[in-house]
Amino acid sequence: MDSKRSLADKLKSLGVKTGTAHLPKPKTATGKKIENLLSGEFRQTRYGESFVYEQRFPLSQPHGRISLRPAALPEILGAWAKDARITRLPPEKFVFFDTETSGLAGGTGTYAFMVGAGRFDGDEFVLAQFFLRDPSEEPAMLAAMAEFFAPAEVLVSYNGKSFDAPLLITRYKLHGMPVPFEGYAHLDLLHLARRLWRDRLESRTLQAIEAHILGVERTSEEVPGYEIPYLYFDYLRDKDATPLKGVFYHNEVDILSLAALLNHAAAMLRDPFGDAVQYGLDVIAIAKLFEDLKAWDDAAKLYEHGLRAALPEADFAKAVKRLAVLQRRRGDIEEALKWWQQAAQDGHIYAHVALAKYYEHKAKDYALAERFTLGALRLVNEHQLQDYERIHWTAELEHRLARIQKKNSAAD
Repeated sequence: MDSKRSLADKLKSLGVKTGTAHLPKPKTATGKKIENLLSGEFRQTRYGESFVYEQRFPLSQPHGRISLRPAALPEILGAWAKDARITRLPPEKFVFFDTETSGLAGGTGTYAFMVGAGRFDGDEFVLAQFFLRDPSEEPAMLAAMAEFFAPAEVLVSYNGKSFDAPLLITRYKLHGMPVPFEGYAHLDLLHLARRLWRDRLESRTLQAIEAHILGVERTSEEVPGYEIPYLYFDYLRDKDATPLKGVFYHNEVDILSLAALLNHAAAMLRDPFGDAVQYGLDVIAIAKLFEDLKAWDDAAKLYEHGLRAALPEADFAKAVKRLAVLQRRRGDIEEALKWWQQAAQDGHIYAHVALAKYYEHKAKDYALAERFTLGALRLVNEHQLQDYERIHWTAELEHRLARIQKKNSAAD
């Protein structure tokens, strides 16, 4: 046997196949391309072409129960957002946006493979969806987006301040590209939804807001948000864009819901006594917002309006407490006394304490101060309080009672 056999001969004698003829041929992509599923276009940029799917919706067309036609935004909204531009600029300067991403972790490893953006244009709402057919096209997609964002000066999003905007800023900077929305005002409707519906709705996700506030029902095309990154990675592997039609639909509804939600929230804040506000808890939520912004006269009227509606007992008690404190802050002690007395009759400890403080320090009526302090002690013993609460209230009230009784004796 030749000791100088070739390595190929030795491997062959051991049963090891060489070469590539025996290997299966790579599969060719047989799935549908995105351009064959959606009537989009390829927009040319200095970085190459980007796929964009654009739709136009007439403003006469409602989204759920809410009109898409933009309404005047009240000044209180700009005050809440801490940016007067939001109420000063015309609707054409607003851009509504949402991203679909490769994950939720954030950082440089996460990128947006789809960005939906909407703007008002005459009697239409233009919705453009910028899609990343391949990660190598990201600079082109970002450039196409920049053109769409350019006429605007206000961003509108849902959790965009915390996630979408920082993510896009990171991607622009990674590619050495200027951020197109730098310096824009930003209205994040998630934070507003939490203010308006925290007490009435268990969830304030955008889809919960759609179902309970906007009257939007998503169709069977809807794709759950948690599935979206996996669908995109499947697409990158097999190049079949068919399942992504549901992602485009999901993103489309998100953008339309942002426009409708801004309209509805604006109507609520513009006329809290009107038909746009149909629940007592919503009135109370708006009253709290007005109070926090120091619009105290309007807040007091709203609290009283909301307290006339059917409220859950716990929420009614909280609203009465806030109203009484607000009236005292406004200097209307008679109104504060009225609400404290009503709450005291309903058996609330805080109201007895508030009245005891008033009669001890303001009215100097020590007999009434003693009566309300004793009433508070009785309620502490009757209510099923946590041990630490009972200890706190008992110590504070017994100390107050001793002081009041001493003053009462001195007055005699």
